[in-house]
Amino acid sequence: MRRAMFGALALALLPMGCETTGVPGGFGTILGDVMGSPTAQGALSQAEIDAGLREALTVSTNLVAAQLGTTDGYFGDPRIRIPLPKTYRDIQTNLARVGASGPLDDLELRMNRAAEAAVPDAKTLILGAVRSITINDALQILNGGNSAATDYLRSRTETQLRASFTPYVSQSLAQSGAFTALERSASQYGLGGVTSNLQGDLTDHAVGLGLDGIFLYVADEEKKIRENPVARTSEILRRVFGNRS
Repeated sequence: MRRAMFGALALALLPMGCETTGVPGGFGTILGDVMGSPTAQGALSQAEIDAGLREALTVSTNLVAAQLGTTDGYFGDPRIRIPLPKTYRDIQTNLARVGASGPLDDLELRMNRAAEAAVPDAKTLILGAVRSITINDALQILNGGNSAATDYLRSRTETQLRASFTPYVSQSLAQSGAFTALERSASQYGLGGVTSNLQGDLTDHAVGLGLDGIFLYVADEEKKIRENPVARTSEILRRVFGNRS
């Protein structure tokens, strides 16, 4: 609001016939300073900033969902593949030595498949948060760091996303016969560390890392749009983020 008031004041004080661009002290420079954007492309309106941020986050979310919400979106990606918790990885390694790691290998695969299956619902929730961004939010995000928008989205959606992811993971693990087989193998080979709450432990673990994977890639896409002109695939992205380069 203060910027808008200053901009209106600058316009009122502008002498008739003054050049609006390219002239030191001209209105383009004044308004550019007021709105915090280069005068060569003109001042950004709040509506443009809002539209640009929404576009950037929508593009980023759609790209990430398309990448992760497919077979091997998680399991085939070393950056975000969901491993077993350390205790169970150690058991997995020991069982592999005697060719008996199958139950844990299956659990690891199922955690990743569940995360892949949950991505479309996650996309819907994240895009809902994008639509709820306010003008004040947009201004703070635009002037923030390379992951400011991603951080904003995570803070607004994480609770809902956990609730959305959990049934996918829990059901996928429950459908596996691996728990009984694992307990039997652990008993047979004298391996400790298998708890009675194995399914709950794995569900919480997989949900947390699944969300980390989504936001890791959303942050990557946001950074590209902020830093790389090639990633600005629409006029509004070029205008809003070009002004910040």
